[in-house]
Amino acid sequence: MVLTAQAPFKWRHFEAEIILLCVGWYLRFSLSYRDLEEIMQERGLRVDHTTIYRWVQRYAPELEKHCRPPLKETTDSWRVDETYVKVKGTWMYLYRAVDSHGNTLEFHLSTTRDTQAGKLFFAKALGASHTVAPRVITVDKNAAYPKAFNELKAEGILAASCELRQRKYLNNQIEQDHRFIKRLTKPGMGFFSFETAQRTLQGYEIINMLRKGQMQGVDKGETRSQAIFIAELFGVAL
Repeated sequence: MVLTAQAPFKWRHFEAEIILLCVGWYLRFSLSYRDLEEIMQERGLRVDHTTIYRWVQRYAPELEKHCRPPLKETTDSWRVDETYVKVKGTWMYLYRAVDSHGNTLEFHLSTTRDTQAGKLFFAKALGASHTVAPRVITVDKNAAYPKAFNELKAEGILAASCELRQRKYLNNQIEQDHRFIKRLTKPGMGFFSFETAQRTLQGYEIINMLRKGQMQGVDKGETRSQAIFIAELFGVAL
């Protein structure tokens, strides 16, 4: 699915290439909005940090939405865990899951860490276009996961043959995968609202999927190809 350059960037003061560059750098690297403002000034462009913030809020969800269709299919072995994200001074919970190869399955920001939140996350992961029904789900000792798992089984949403494993050492893979979130959120020292956090995290996660090589036709480590993929998605020539 390719967007036209006219639609998403219409009425913008800066060219589409500049906007995508700033958005891409912010979502990929450990930079604050003020860091990016200075970097662009070094290149002779005066872009206020609040402008870059608005670009990220506008285009990160758009990027996530249109990167979904070309995602490669994941495996049926899930590793599920949650990490913490500070929103308006309060710690909230980012549910995340990867498969046995470390590929991202799904993510979900929640104000609570309970059975209902677990069910919502599992349902979202099951409904993703690139995931397959899990054969086994590995979680930590959080008591909410077995309750959510059993309720989804009773409702017929999870297959009866699906197994839940509560083994912490098997979840090292997902715990290590949380590091990229911590690295990116640290410069900003948290988010100002739930909506702001949600939109930004959409961008963080989809760019990380791209870096892992989860998009069809774009290999892991091919930074230039990844940049071209995003540009072509928005109908912009690099």
